[in-house]
Amino acid sequence: MSNLRLRLLSYVIMAYMLMAFAWWSMLLFTKNNDAFHAKRDLLKIGMIAEGRVRSNTEFEQTIDYLELARKYKRQEYMIFGEAMVFVLTLLAGLWFINQGYQREVRANNQRRNFLLSITHELKSPIASIRLVLETILKRELPRDKTNQLSTSALRENERLHELVENLLLSAKLETAYLPHFEEMDLANLLEDLLAKLADRHPEASIALEKPDDFPLLKMDKQGILSMATNLLENAIKYADGRPEVEVQLSKTSKHVTLSFADKGIGIPDKEKKRVFEKFYRIGSEETRQTKGTGLGLFIVQQVVKAHNGQIQVLDNQPKGTIFKITIPT
Repeated sequence: MSNLRLRLLSYVIMAYMLMAFAWWSMLLFTKNNDAFHAKRDLLKIGMIAEGRVRSNTEFEQTIDYLELARKYKRQEYMIFGEAMVFVLTLLAGLWFINQGYQREVRANNQRRNFLLSITHELKSPIASIRLVLETILKRELPRDKTNQLSTSALRENERLHELVENLLLSAKLETAYLPHFEEMDLANLLEDLLAKLADRHPEASIALEKPDDFPLLKMDKQGILSMATNLLENAIKYADGRPEVEVQLSKTSKHVTLSFADKGIGIPDKEKKRVFEKFYRIGSEETRQTKGTGLGLFIVQQVVKAHNGQIQVLDNQPKGTIFKITIPT
């Protein structure tokens, strides 16, 4: 509310300054015009008295009059130019104030959405784990039922662990993130990750296309794993119906290319750049049904940058999204 009042006050002050300057500009034009006519009449009277001119037409053709007219015409241009510079400066200031206000509003909305989402994301697994533990403690359950509940609790604990890891990683990415490059088998890492996700999301269809005998690469293993996990989790999370994800891995002499293609709801063109902003999520937290904190794609982009790579957001056909990542080797 205070930001809104400050913004309105800034607009009022700028409007007052604009009207005041318009008034002073008109006054300067008037004074300049009056001074010109006074000097013109004085010069004309003097020249007539000296017998140098006999008519107004002759007077307006004299060098003295033409020089006087040019001088005051330049002054008019100067007043007009200064007025335009001042008006443009005010308009630029108004634009910068509005842009700053919009950035502040977006940042506040993102922080608010993040608090709402992180509260839900933390409470949900904690409540599930607590319910499982209370059930095991208070009831005598068959062995298979106990194992089932324990597996569910471990799955929720893993989800909570991944959330905390994402929060810690996102904090490091902006301040003290130092990627640890080591030789790793990217193809094998992806195969293990896909098997893990297939177990966690049995309803999803996840396929990996890769060349035979893929070489070892120097990469930050933890960063690449986090990047691939976030992209695959998003593809499953935002699926339109049964999740279908295709991962393609290829290599040239200079680059490694990774693409994650889904057949989900897609991303509007106007949102494709903003999805990488920290805490940004499409829609509002009150109406959004999917889980998440808005950190996943931020982490993805920062990890790609740490590898001096590039990421593109493309439309899949007939529907869905493709995240295409190119990393130099």
